[in-house]
Amino acid sequence: MSPASALAVAGALLALAIIGGVLLRALDGRRRGGGHLRFDAGGAGTALAPRATLVQFSTEMCSRCPQVRRMLGELATGHDGVEHVEVDLTHRPDLSARYRVLQTPTTFVVDRSGAVRARFHGVPHRHAIDEAIAAV
Repeated sequence: MSPASALAVAGALLALAIIGGVLLRALDGRRRGGGHLRFDAGGAGTALAPRATLVQFSTEMCSRCPQVRRMLGELATGHDGVEHVEVDLTHRPDLSARYRVLQTPTTFVVDRSGAVRARFHGVPHRHAIDEAIAAV
């Protein structure tokens, strides 16, 4: 391979990595629908709140999880009938497969019947969580 073509391949890979990173960053924290997913509170060792439960999936090595824990705790105390629950996937890896959690933090907004009404990958936007709680 000539030096010019090697440089062109390296440049194309760099551009592809930058575009991929920008796309992932843009999608991080955005609200997604819960689909037909149901959260089994008993299986996770917790209980559901009367209005909505903010379920945060985290791991011990997650660097962004403490920030999300504080934010969700503040949001839960600011709304009546809303509670925040943290599920550590380090000790419960079976739940990551069941709920298709591919990254931490992942947050679910669950209604009182256990239906997942919204799902957030990464650090959720505060206003998006407020909107999801209001929709429950």
